[in-house]
Amino acid sequence: MTEEPPPSLAPLLTPEGQALLAELRDHDPARELALATRLRRDHPAELVSAVLGQARLRQRAVAKFGAEDAYRMYFTPNGVEQATRTVVAAHRAARFRALGATRVTDLCCGIGGDAVELVRAGITVTGVDLDPLTCEIAAANIHALAPAGPPATVVRADVTTYDLTGTRALFVDPARRRGSGRIFDPEAYSPPLSWAIEAVRRTGLGAIKIAPGIPHELVPADFEAEWISHDGDVKEAVLWHTPDAPASCRRATLLPSGATLASRGLPDPAVRPPGRYLYEPDGAVIRAHLVAEAAEDLPGGGLIDETIAYVTADELRETPFATAYEITDVLPFNLKRLKALLREREVGILTVKKRGSAVEPEEFRRKLKLKGKNETTVILTRVAAAPTMLLARRAGR
Repeated sequence: MTEEPPPSLAPLLTPEGQALLAELRDHDPARELALATRLRRDHPAELVSAVLGQARLRQRAVAKFGAEDAYRMYFTPNGVEQATRTVVAAHRAARFRALGATRVTDLCCGIGGDAVELVRAGITVTGVDLDPLTCEIAAANIHALAPAGPPATVVRADVTTYDLTGTRALFVDPARRRGSGRIFDPEAYSPPLSWAIEAVRRTGLGAIKIAPGIPHELVPADFEAEWISHDGDVKEAVLWHTPDAPASCRRATLLPSGATLASRGLPDPAVRPPGRYLYEPDGAVIRAHLVAEAAEDLPGGGLIDETIAYVTADELRETPFATAYEITDVLPFNLKRLKALLREREVGILTVKKRGSAVEPEEFRRKLKLKGKNETTVILTRVAAAPTMLLARRAGR
């Protein structure tokens, strides 16, 4: 069923709408047609459609917002897709607070995910968005999740013409999707990245949410670029501007731990033969080009190849910025040889990781025809430019 947002939240906010939303909290989408037929016997068809649509969106939103918040919020399909997950928004709000922000104007506020966390951090917020339903939803979400916080206002306006006079801190979250999918050109964002950069510069203090794949050459020299991952997955990048921001600073932040790594201008580590351990840097570290900074704390750490973001060392050292594997075998790429070795070791469960290899993991695993009770990891990569297979296991397990 297509998820169509209601023309207004009003029907969902009635006692009847609230009761239906509560009833559908844990409904099974596979039985939705029969459920809709039953509900339409006692409730208006438009209300039932709106409630079912909202119930589906809430279930999808749990992954980003957690059940406690998601089932008190309201969404549009685009809002669920583009909203910042709670842990990332809370991190950003804490940074704003640490930078001394007490009032933030949130341009392109969407369904209010960032605004909620700013209010929870004790910051007064003005959210701005052009879509009337989105504004209605943002206001409802702030009221539902942060009713006791500082004042929060949602304004319907074109962010490019909104009067920013008196704004003390600015957050801009440009739209990066259209009907056809993601937008990769930052100047095709809505508003364009160049407009957002100038708006933040004029304000003095602010941040711009961008796609993590942004080329480094597009980061202005007077902005800090922060790449953020959650549980190892890179979620977004943010351009930060403060009056005294260090020039061309890059940062990787790993959530939920909050571990952060900043650029120090280090040269790339030297290339060396594989040691006993292989370290796979977090995706945010790689995106921020901070592999050298992560490797600095690994005694004797070096790259296995000058173009590959794998670090090897002879010593196991705990680090929040990389996952360590103990290498058991270093083999030239040879499917037949690997198949024989895995059969000999009774490996039936194989994790395939790759970097610098064109091999498709699923097809590779299918060709091996694995059988057995044991498991291992194979890392398909290059060592000193040569295609190589590294057999390994997670260190410390």
